[in-house]
Amino acid sequence: MSDPILDVQNLVGGYGKMTILNGTNFSVPKGSITTVIGPNGAGKSTVFKAIFGLLKLREGKVVFKGRDVTGLSQRALLGAGICYIPQGRNIFGELSVRHNIELGGVAAARDFDLAARVEAALDVFPVLRKKADRQASTLSGGEQKQLEIARGLLLEPQLVLIDEPSIGLSPLMVQQTFDMLKQLRDRGVSVLLIEQNARSALEISDYGIVLELGRTRIIDKADRVLADPRIGQLFLGGAMEETAA
Repeated sequence: MSDPILDVQNLVGGYGKMTILNGTNFSVPKGSITTVIGPNGAGKSTVFKAIFGLLKLREGKVVFKGRDVTGLSQRALLGAGICYIPQGRNIFGELSVRHNIELGGVAAARDFDLAARVEAALDVFPVLRKKADRQASTLSGGEQKQLEIARGLLLEPQLVLIDEPSIGLSPLMVQQTFDMLKQLRDRGVSVLLIEQNARSALEISDYGIVLELGRTRIIDKADRVLADPRIGQLFLGGAMEETAA
């Protein structure tokens, strides 16, 4: 993978005495959608937390645009250009859609035109513009996920980490969400994605990464990952041979 925006190098870490990441390595090419897949317990969400400074690493480092950002605060990482959208619904239901988006600027370490940024975010999500003054709790599940993404885009990140965006969404909303991720890529934003619907995610991706037991087993172009016969074995729960790396 040439011209990486992110390098994850030999990450080792976990929770308490439990080690989840066992030397995880991969790169994310600039301007791509890269999907991370693997069975439950593979370390997918944990590696996102490590990248975004939510997990203290025992070994390894995270390099963003050639700079070692290992262990930086979330505020510093946002300022550097990394946005993290975790699983679930993380909105303020009592506040309006517009106010939820505005909160994306709270962590900004620089001055900018907040109103203009909010308008730009609403331009990307027409359904949110129509409901900008409504309480966020009145949105559908898919609209709430769009709201989370819109809020994350307020600081104009260069890399977006998004964990399981399709959970709880209808097939139509899943397709709309994936279409939106493609639009981000077309605007030059790099996307690192975890997705339970592996096939659909890989079909819109440029690259695929397969994790198992906290180790990187496969890194390749997405279409090759889709066609790899080892993927079926992995998702059926069988351990991959060490030679698969």
